[in-house]
Amino acid sequence: MYGGQKRILQHGEAWNLQMDGYIISLMLDKNPKDYQMTRKLLEIERKRQLTGDAKELIKQLRELGFELQSNLREIDTYYSRPDVDFMQTVECLRIRQRDGFAEVTYKPATTTATHTANDVIIKPETNLPIQPGDAAIAKQLLTNLGMVRLVEVDKYRRSFQSPDFPKATVTIDEIKDAGTFVEVEVLSDDETSVLAMISDIETKLGLESAEVITRPYRDICINRKPHI
Repeated sequence: MYGGQKRILQHGEAWNLQMDGYIISLMLDKNPKDYQMTRKLLEIERKRQLTGDAKELIKQLRELGFELQSNLREIDTYYSRPDVDFMQTVECLRIRQRDGFAEVTYKPATTTATHTANDVIIKPETNLPIQPGDAAIAKQLLTNLGMVRLVEVDKYRRSFQSPDFPKATVTIDEIKDAGTFVEVEVLSDDETSVLAMISDIETKLGLESAEVITRPYRDICINRKPHI
């Protein structure tokens, strides 16, 4: 594995990595031809800030055969402990809400144990789905436990896919008070082809000179508006 570091993944478990401007999720998936066999899947994405017109980008996407697959509004509310600043420890405690869906997510602190020799970050992610109507109760529970509300990220997301790039998804995120971002994501078991496909799509869309964004939306938003 990356940096010579070995980890054992259980079925359904995912690890998140950051490397050279890419966000990489490593998962194990059942081989449909043999239930006893598994294969490693890489979900690699790169995010850039869009300074031009989103409508022009959508036009370019359609010219490349990409069609709108989904559009949704997603609200993420982030928390920290009163005695530990999750911004400093690089931890994540989040409640995510969108139409018909809600989830509580925790990602542990970044430490020497989460880094490989070549500075790749590998973290487990714990996700707890909850009933959408229970999101307010979950927020109240965290407040009652003394957790500190950091920031709310209000996101409008549009996702596009093309039969010419069957493993790729291009996402346009409009973040309230933060700007517009475009993300190219590819799912495959071949890292080399994934990186090449991401670069190819970015070049065809004229994005290769746009700023690469490695910070999560939480960090971007919390630095652009007062804490809530």
